[in-house]
Amino acid sequence: MLPATFKLCAAISYRHLRNMTGLRRQAAVAISQELSRLACRSAGPGAWINQVRRRSSLLSSRLEEKPFSEAEMSYIKQGEEALQKSLSILGDQEGWKTETVVDNGDKVLSKVLPDVGKVFRLEVVVEQPLDAVYSELVDNMEQMGDWNPSVKEVKILQKIGKDTVITHEKAAATPGNIVGPRDFVSVRCAKRRGSTCVLAGMATTYGAMPEQQGFVRAENGPTCMILRPVAGDPSQTKLIWLLSIDLKGWLPKTIINQVLSQTQVDFANHLRERLARTVAVSC
Repeated sequence: MLPATFKLCAAISYRHLRNMTGLRRQAAVAISQELSRLACRSAGPGAWINQVRRRSSLLSSRLEEKPFSEAEMSYIKQGEEALQKSLSILGDQEGWKTETVVDNGDKVLSKVLPDVGKVFRLEVVVEQPLDAVYSELVDNMEQMGDWNPSVKEVKILQKIGKDTVITHEKAAATPGNIVGPRDFVSVRCAKRRGSTCVLAGMATTYGAMPEQQGFVRAENGPTCMILRPVAGDPSQTKLIWLLSIDLKGWLPKTIINQVLSQTQVDFANHLRERLARTVAVSC
């Protein structure tokens, strides 16, 4: 009977335990710990004992997790929304027009959407493996201002779980100051599934980062980058960048379109240079 009791208690679902609060939560933790202690005292190291130990440890650790607040859940949902909208835009192959084609094969396409406006799509191949590109764009996000002249600063304001962050980005002035100082507050989420990575984002509001003096608060999104290994050559990465941005202010659309498409082309070149330097240093 004792092993059966252990199995029954260990099978309590995390969904039910997570709803417990106060004394009930403490009691559940105590039960979990007691199961592990009793299992150690029982004769015979049967498989069921190991199962109880594993589940008890898992339950204890999960009970200590802090659930997301309502505000945090809102940001998580915004990130997911940005991802789904971006993938929907990129999934529709109709209506794209060529903006720029570079000798190395890089190209920028554009499309006008009724509810979004004009969006740009960069398609390039980077001569580095996916992990290196992902690390630079996600793990080292705050260092982007060191190698991308279009960015003055990127700061992570808050991390929410393992996939979502709130960022503040200051854009560098364009040559000739055609576009004055802009800044952005965005929610970003990074999803990695197998050999494909999707980095998505959109404009959001964040109480601790109101509009800054000297900057026009622009808005981006939905926007995303898709990374995946080149078929047949995992040492290279295919990068697709959907850019959707509202720079605000009184700017002619012709100037905005020229600036944005060139920004994407320049980004690809600066990313390649950064990765090449990083690889050289690591070697």
